[in-house]
Amino acid sequence: MKINLISMNVLVTGASRGIGRAISQYLGEAGATLAIHYNKNQEAAVELARMVGNASKVFQANLENPEECFTLFEEIEEKLGPVHVLVNNAGVAIKSPLDLPGQDWVEQWERTMRVNLTSVGLLCKAAVERFLTRSGGRIINIASRAAFRGDTSDYLAYAASKGGVVALTRSLARAYGKKGIKAFVVAPGFVRTDMAQEFFDTYGEEIALNDIALPELTEPDDVAPMVAFLASGMADHATGGTFDINAGSYVH
Repeated sequence: MKINLISMNVLVTGASRGIGRAISQYLGEAGATLAIHYNKNQEAAVELARMVGNASKVFQANLENPEECFTLFEEIEEKLGPVHVLVNNAGVAIKSPLDLPGQDWVEQWERTMRVNLTSVGLLCKAAVERFLTRSGGRIINIASRAAFRGDTSDYLAYAASKGGVVALTRSLARAYGKKGIKAFVVAPGFVRTDMAQEFFDTYGEEIALNDIALPELTEPDDVAPMVAFLASGMADHATGGTFDINAGSYVH
C-alpha cells in the first residue's frame, strides 16, 4: 500500500524535533507540502524544510499565545494556500510535584493547559472554520496514553490536558462529520524523545521498559506512519477513533 499525499498541505505543530519531526519527514516522503511549525528552534525547522522539500515552509509561533495560534493559520494560508490536514503535535510535559508552592504549581498547570489543550482547541477552531468553506479536511491530534491510564503525581496537568484533547477530538468528529471533517487521536506511550528524557532521568528508563509488552521503547518513526495513513483519507470511517501506539502497555 502506497500513501499518496501529493497536492496536500499539512500543518504539523512542534515539528522541529521528536515525534513532530518524524511525522513531517514521513508526510513529506508521501508527497505532502509541509507547514513546519516551531517555537524556538528555527535552525532545525529550516533544515527539516530543506530535507522534506515539496515547497515546504517554516512558520514560527508561540502557542502559549492565543493570538499567535490564529495568525499562524493566516500566515500559512497566505504563503502555502489552503491547509488540508492539521496535525496538533506540539506539547510540553512539565514536572510539577504537588509539594511545590501553590502559585508555582498553578503557573505550571496553566502553562501546560495553554500549550497542550488551549492551543489545540484554537487551531482546531481555525481549521474547522476553513474546512467548512471547502469540502472538509482532517484533524489529527497527538494525545497520550496518559489520557487513559493517568500518569504519576508529578504529571497530573499533562495527563489532564491530554484527556481534554481526546474529548475535544471526539466532539469534533461527532459535530462535523456530516460536513466533511474527520478528526482522529493518536495516543503514543513512552517515546524516545527529548521531552521524555526528564521522566527517564527521574524514574529510570527501566520503569518504562517494564511497563510495555515489547523489548524496546517506541521511537518517533514508529508513530509517523499512522499519522500519514490517517491523513491520506483511507481511514475516514475511523473518525473519532483513538490509535494507541504504546508498545502494548495496555495489555502487558
